[in-house]
Amino acid sequence: MLAVKVPKQEAEKARRKLIELGVLAKGYAIRREGEFILFPLIEPVEGFELVEADFERLEKRPHSYREVVEVPDEVRPLLPSSFDIIGDIAIIELPKELMPYGKAIGEAILRVHRHIKAVFAKGSKVSGEYRVRELIHLAGERRTETLHRENGIRLKLDVARVYFSPRLATERMRIFEKTRPGEVVFDMFAGVGPYAVLLAKKAKLVFAVDLNPWAVRYLEENIGLNKVDNVVPVLGDVRKVAGQLKADRVIMNLPKFADRFLREAMLSVRDGGVVHYYGFGPDGDLFSEHEAKIKTVARELGLGVEFLGERKVRPYAPRQFNIAIDFQVLK
Repeated sequence: MLAVKVPKQEAEKARRKLIELGVLAKGYAIRREGEFILFPLIEPVEGFELVEADFERLEKRPHSYREVVEVPDEVRPLLPSSFDIIGDIAIIELPKELMPYGKAIGEAILRVHRHIKAVFAKGSKVSGEYRVRELIHLAGERRTETLHRENGIRLKLDVARVYFSPRLATERMRIFEKTRPGEVVFDMFAGVGPYAVLLAKKAKLVFAVDLNPWAVRYLEENIGLNKVDNVVPVLGDVRKVAGQLKADRVIMNLPKFADRFLREAMLSVRDGGVVHYYGFGPDGDLFSEHEAKIKTVARELGLGVEFLGERKVRPYAPRQFNIAIDFQVLK
């Protein structure tokens, strides 16, 4: 088979060039010969040393667990097309018709996604003051602690003891990009620190509060893990902290109940400071109810508000969305 032969130190540059030219043969393992790397070609290419070589074919791997899982045909259409991956743990939502086949589904996920080591099904909705859910073990290791990476930070957590959504990584980066160097940030419902630790890379100081002792325990560990020394973890009710500090930016990532804490948020932000408010809204009228509540609380406190932006964050339920409203508080 025709191949390009390049010195090892030039291999990555050559690989990118061959892909750009559309001549790199797919489905074959590259070869190493001493200090040289060989890339298989589909046709000759100029500017490289060309040789003849044999290459080992790569096993074609399925792209989705649905390609390999064995379930009856009548329930196959119910197989979810996606699931959450937190570190090396997969969490999938299965309808009751699929629960008898949970083990087969879990093993299929492990087979297709080699980096996943444990698979769980959602056993309940997120509930309680700690915002956690029951998990049902399907396959792989019987553990719920993992190390998750996103946005350049590492987060250690226990998926059975704390609330964490990997689907908010883009939203967290959006807030990071809006944060200015030197700001004081108040993360009202911090969890294990996905906002707090990330924003600490830019902010002067981050106050991170959570009611769940497990969340604060992992938050403290993540502060050290990411080598940030400007996060102040606080275990307790955010109502007892609010008003005792003045922040440039407040994060209210508690979409189900954030409206109940608007007073505390507004009392904790400086004149001209920004609040990032999260909630749930029905498709077709996502923001108006939340806007009205924000205006009402501001009026009761004798404050003004200016809405800076609104967006859909992600689907939450049929015709329901997790939404974000950014607003400025004027005193």
